[in-house]
Amino acid sequence: SAGAAAAPLPEEDCMKLNPSFVGIALSSLLAIDLWASKRLGVCAGEGSAWGSARPLMKVIEVSGHGIPWLLGTFYGLCQSDSSAAREVLLNLLFALLLDLVMVAVVKGLVRRPRPMHNKMDMFITISVDKYSFPSGHATRAALVCRFVLRHLVLAVPLRVLVVLWALIVSISRVMLGRHNMTDVLFGLLLGYALYGVVEHCWLSPATAPALFAFW
Repeated sequence: SAGAAAAPLPEEDCMKLNPSFVGIALSSLLAIDLWASKRLGVCAGEGSAWGSARPLMKVIEVSGHGIPWLLGTFYGLCQSDSSAAREVLLNLLFALLLDLVMVAVVKGLVRRPRPMHNKMDMFITISVDKYSFPSGHATRAALVCRFVLRHLVLAVPLRVLVVLWALIVSISRVMLGRHNMTDVLFGLLLGYALYGVVEHCWLSPATAPALFAFW
């Protein structure tokens, strides 16, 4: 009837007359992030702009995956006959495990879906890998890069290659359509910070004698 009160609209259909500045800024940044990430996903599929480079990008993807790094570090730890090398490898193993746990926790809390243009053909995934934020590859690349530069004696060209590898792995996540740009940027920051945790909790015969007695 004409006198009956109109039913209220759902909240999502109501216009906010006074949106906050922070809300507008975050919405704008999110829109730019999604737009730029889609434009940069040039290897997201075989029919994409750089679809022919997709196999190479997937090789780079494997180079930054946690499983090869964990297996390689564990194998080196078992084969090493030097106490100094065992100490470095044991701490690298600790760093990689810490990285996996932290990334899984953040992904489980944030639950940001992967980009719509992503093709789910990733190498060895687990349940939380359906989420996008942060990029585990970027986190691992930054962490391993800092670790290697700090604890391995390398010539300058090799040090440059390590940094380039970390950057290429990170960029490839957006090019493959696996992640948005903010996923990768936060992943790099998280990996950089995690290295500080590893240094603070450095495992040595003095701080963890049981581990070194076992190995």
